Amino acid sequence: MKPARPMKNSNHRLLSHFRTRHLLIFALPVGLVLMGAKALRDDYFEISKQLEIMQSAFRELNLYYVDELAPGELMETGIKAMLDQLDPYTRYFPESKMEDVRFMQTGEYGGVGASIEQTKNGHTIIVDLLEGEPAEMSGMLLGDRLLAVDGRSLDGLSQEQIGDMLQGATGTEVKLQVDRPGASGPLEFILTRAKVKVPDVPYVGMLTDKTGYLTLSSFTKTSSSEVRKALMTLTDSLGAEQVVFDLRGNGGGLLREAITIVNLFVGKDEEVVSTRGKTPDWNKSYKTFRSAQFPELPVAVLVDGSSASASEIVAGTLQDLDRAVVVGEESFGKGLVQQTKTLAYGTRLKVTVAKYYTPSGRCVQRLDYSNRDEEGAVHALADSTLRTFYTKGGRTVLEGRGVIPDIEIESPEANYVLAGLLDNHVLFDFAVDQRSQWEVPESAVDFELTHPMWNNFVTYVASMEEAPYASLTQQALESLWSTAEDELLVEANASALSQLKSGLQANVRADLERHKVEIQEALEHELVVHLYNTTGEFEHGLRKDAVTLKAVELLESGAYRDVLTGPQNLNRR
Repeated sequence: MKPARPMKNSNHRLLSHFRTRHLLIFALPVGLVLMGAKALRDDYFEISKQLEIMQSAFRELNLYYVDELAPGELMETGIKAMLDQLDPYTRYFPESKMEDVRFMQTGEYGGVGASIEQTKNGHTIIVDLLEGEPAEMSGMLLGDRLLAVDGRSLDGLSQEQIGDMLQGATGTEVKLQVDRPGASGPLEFILTRAKVKVPDVPYVGMLTDKTGYLTLSSFTKTSSSEVRKALMTLTDSLGAEQVVFDLRGNGGGLLREAITIVNLFVGKDEEVVSTRGKTPDWNKSYKTFRSAQFPELPVAVLVDGSSASASEIVAGTLQDLDRAVVVGEESFGKGLVQQTKTLAYGTRLKVTVAKYYTPSGRCVQRLDYSNRDEEGAVHALADSTLRTFYTKGGRTVLEGRGVIPDIEIESPEANYVLAGLLDNHVLFDFAVDQRSQWEVPESAVDFELTHPMWNNFVTYVASMEEAPYASLTQQALESLWSTAEDELLVEANASALSQLKSGLQANVRADLERHKVEIQEALEHELVVHLYNTTGEFEHGLRKDAVTLKAVELLESGAYRDVLTGPQNLNRR
């Protein structure tokens, strides 16, 4: 609202008062400017002072420390320690890591399309193969153990060092030597590095004859165009009348791509997100800029605890505008915006510059990094500080807890047996060991875990020297035993402790049978990944995914509209 104008009056006294009043108002900013200038000078002095202290400390360390130091590594450690006091998204990238910055923005890198992981015994294993990229096309398989790259043994090298060896300029060759279970000896692959693009939309397909599905894995510079193409394929070619849009596991990315994706569903001049920072430059409002291409297409958005940042902008905005129903678990809660700043000598700093707010006015940020406890830990915002906001149609939404779904479906927590099997890669190792022994259907949709497969798995786990899991009770006993040793109480209580340990000893076959349903589901999924890769994983898994099935039910039963216009609208402002 504009301030009311003073009424014109010929009375000299009123005019004099009017002028005096305005002189006082004009004088106030001058005082503020002077105060601001002093504060600015104080800030500059403090910054200069601390930089001088750091420079002198750095110089003296390099001159006089007893052992030789690597100045670059020492300074990088200092910068990272400084940033650790802020938030985990403010990061420093030395010149050697510029490829990481480019990958975050583009999803592209020069390499072979394989992901590696080092096991506890130091082996380097292939754990992921991108479909259609050099490693998969050459015949490499999940579980292949890397022995050498270009003739250089990998013994003693870190996972990061080996990853750097696999990457390189497009068109260059790299020779890999691998060990494969069941092979008579080492295998060699000569791969030509390619411009690898991690697909933003790894899968598009139909769930039913009416409902389409697409999943978005990240927000890079091509995300909106890939989503647009996927939606056109679903609606124009495959006949989808509604769509499930899966953002689970998507950690975010470029803000502009989130805005453009929202614009596919929402018309021109609708606010998508606003940002507020310390500097006025970051107090901005971002609106849709063109007509929506799919303005009437019913949409269900899926989120979980790993959906963050740009994913939360898309889900939260479509929820605020009552344009889509959100299904799944509470999202991660990252309401912070980063910008990459160029530093000296080709280095970069990705720094948090603002918080973002969805159209209702809420911020989804869950953790309060500005207030740490005495131990330096960060906690979620207190419930008492959270405010309620309203969607365009009057439904209530809460800030500070990520995006809370309209329909919440919690994933069951893995029991301790399954958790141990996953943590120790038992399912992965079994799939590598057994996958070539069975005849399997051509389509992943038709794959099912058979009784012989399950029996082989039980035998495989039972034959291990030690059970690959431990109950909380067993872990508590180990802690108790350690404490008893420290207090010299083991000998006096040896019989009781041994009896308790024997009683808690894992019975592998009984434990697997007790948790059979959950373990079989996870094992079937692992086998599908090894046998059919990413496409098969989606084709098989979506049939049984409770969150996806609920979204389909909402869309096809008409309950979708009921959620968006239902009883919650009684809270309309």
